[in-house]
Amino acid sequence: MISTTLLRTMRKASLAATTALMIGAVAAPAFVAPAYANGPESVADLAEGLLGAVVNISTSQTVKGGVDGEGGEKAVPMPQLPEGSPFQDFFDEFFKNREGQDNGDSQKVQSLGSGFVVDAEQGIVVTNNHVIADADEIEVNFSDGSKLKAELVGTDTKTDIAVLKIDPKAKKLTAVKFGDSNKMRIGDWVMAIGNPFGLGGTVTVGIISARNRDINSGPYDDFIQTDAAINRGNSGGPLFNMDGEVIGINTAIISPSGGSIGIGFSIPAEIASGVVDQLKQFGETRRGWLGVRIQPVTDDIAESLGMATAKGALIAGIIKGGPVDKGQILPGDVVIKFDGRDIVEMRDLPRVVAESPVGKAVDVVIVRKGVEQTVKVTLGRLEDGEKLAEGEPAKPEEGADKGAQVAAASVLGMTVGELNADTRAKFGIAAEVSGAVVTAVAKDSAAAERGIVAGEVITEIAQESVSTPKEVMDRIAALKEQGRKNALLMLASKTGELRFVTIRMD
Repeated sequence: MISTTLLRTMRKASLAATTALMIGAVAAPAFVAPAYANGPESVADLAEGLLGAVVNISTSQTVKGGVDGEGGEKAVPMPQLPEGSPFQDFFDEFFKNREGQDNGDSQKVQSLGSGFVVDAEQGIVVTNNHVIADADEIEVNFSDGSKLKAELVGTDTKTDIAVLKIDPKAKKLTAVKFGDSNKMRIGDWVMAIGNPFGLGGTVTVGIISARNRDINSGPYDDFIQTDAAINRGNSGGPLFNMDGEVIGINTAIISPSGGSIGIGFSIPAEIASGVVDQLKQFGETRRGWLGVRIQPVTDDIAESLGMATAKGALIAGIIKGGPVDKGQILPGDVVIKFDGRDIVEMRDLPRVVAESPVGKAVDVVIVRKGVEQTVKVTLGRLEDGEKLAEGEPAKPEEGADKGAQVAAASVLGMTVGELNADTRAKFGIAAEVSGAVVTAVAKDSAAAERGIVAGEVITEIAQESVSTPKEVMDRIAALKEQGRKNALLMLASKTGELRFVTIRMD
C-alpha cells in the first residue's frame, strides 16, 4: 500500500511537470545512479579460485552415552523437525548411533568445522583448536567430494589455532597464503568461505566492521570484526581480502540465537601466521616471556605517577626467577614501549612480548618515578616460565628502616597495624610478604571503594617502601603537603600477589 504522504508527493510532482510542459519549460535531466548503486563488483571469479583450498573438518570422539552414563544424565532425545527439513539427514546420522546405547556404553560423536590449506607441498591445513579438540579421528573433506585422514601437528589454546597434516601425494592440493592484516581498514570488503551447519563451500561477503576487538577469549585478543555471515561450522575457515589472501581465521560469533547477526570475529593473520609457523616447525609455540604481572594504567594512577596521559602497562609484580628478576624492571614501573612498539594499553604488552623470539635482547622504555628511561631485557620462554609463575609470590621490595614505632594508624578509611607474628597468623600472611598490614577498612570509605580488605599489606606508597604504620602516616602526610589528590598504594595479598590502587585523599 502506498502511503498518503507518498501519494501527495507524486501528485505534486505530476502537477509540476504538467505545468512545466504547458509553459514550454526545459525538463531537468534524468537522474543517473552512481556506479556503486547496484552493489560491489561480483566476487564470483575470486570465490571460484579459492573454493578448492577451503576444506571441511569432520571429527569424531568417543564419549559416554545413554541413560545413567557419565554424570548420570539421560541421553538427549531426537529433536522433532518439520517435514522436509534440510537438517533431517544431519540429525538422523547423529542420533542413529545412539540407539541401543542407553546403558552408558561409549559412542561416537561427530562435529564439523572449517579449515584451509596453507602448504600444498607438505599438506598443511589450518583450523581452530576448538574444532578438533579431544578428537579421536580427524577427516578433511574437499569441495570436490574427496576425503583424506588428517593427523594433528600441533595446537595453541591461547589463540585457538590448530595445524593438521594430510598426505600431499594422495591429492593435488590448492593452497592459499596469509596476507597483511595490518593493512586492512574498517570498511574494506572481505569474503568468508566455510562449512556453516554442515553446508560446505558456502561463500559470504561483508566488510570489516571493527578492528582490535577484545572479547575476553584469551590473553592475546585482537580480533577483526566482520559482518560477513559467520555461523556454527564456519570456525577455522578463512577470511579473505579482495586479493584472495587470508587476513583472518573465523573463530567466534556473538549471537543470542546461534545464527549470524552480523557480528563475527576473526584471528588476524598478523597473529595467526606466526603461530602456524611455530606449530609447523616445532609442533608447539615458543613465545617470548618477560616475567612480570601487569595491570592497567588508570587516569588516577597516571596522575599519581606524574604521567601526562594514562597509557602503557603498570608492572604490579615480578616473577621470581624470571628474565627481569635482577632489577631491570621494578614494581611500579610503567612500560610504554617494547622493542620499538608503543604500548598504548595493558593488553598490548603480552601480545608484543609473545610475538618476540625467545632469547632476544630488547629495549624496553619505562617510566619510573616520573622519569622515562630505557632498559635492556633478554626474553625467556613463556612455556618454560608458566609453571614458575603459577603460585609463585611476587618478589617483595626490601623495607626501609622502621624508625619510631606506632602500634596502629588510621588513614584513608583504613586501620593499619604492624606486620608481626600475631597478624601474620591471624590473616594467614606468608613470610615473604613485608609492609604494614591493613587490619580493618571502614564501610563506604575511599579504601573500601577501591576493594581494599583487611589482611592486605601496604608495601609502597607513591613508589616509596613502607613497613610500619608510622611510615604509612608520614608518607600520606607528605603527599598531602605536596598537594597530591590521590595516593598510589602497592598492596600485597596474603600470598604476595601485588596490585596497585589509588585512593582519594580529599
